[in-house]
Amino acid sequence: MAEQKKVVAYTDGACLGNPGPGGYGAVLLFGEERKELSGGFRPTTNNRMELLAVLEALGALKEPCRVDLYTDSKYVRDAIEKGWLRSWTRNGWRTAAKKPVKNKDLWLRLSPLLSAHDVAFHWVPGHSGVPENERCDELASAAARRTGLPKDPGYP
Repeated sequence: MAEQKKVVAYTDGACLGNPGPGGYGAVLLFGEERKELSGGFRPTTNNRMELLAVLEALGALKEPCRVDLYTDSKYVRDAIEKGWLRSWTRNGWRTAAKKPVKNKDLWLRLSPLLSAHDVAFHWVPGHSGVPENERCDELASAAARRTGLPKDPGYP
């Protein structure tokens, strides 16, 4: 069996107001190759855009990969690393406080991507000078400022 390709991904989400128009940005690095992704919606939330950035990054991979994914979103990282996503699934999409899980539509889309790839999440402080994280912030912020953004289909 061939060894999985190793990809480094950086992701970020931005929102002008929360809720408000929002955008996501992702940078994928594979050897010398680089791919940048961005898009936006209105209205939406920062957490939805952080999640969508991860979704779009992993969804862009054409085969199963080992991914080092850097995010400044503790919400996304903790949901995976602390097992919240597994608990939510097991508990019928309810939190420990028995409330409905927010952004269920995006978590449902993310789950199979996490199974398809070997993903290691890494938290990086936002706006701390990490070049690729800063680039993702630029992409996300620019996307949030675009005119004519589509409606976020999962935002209530």
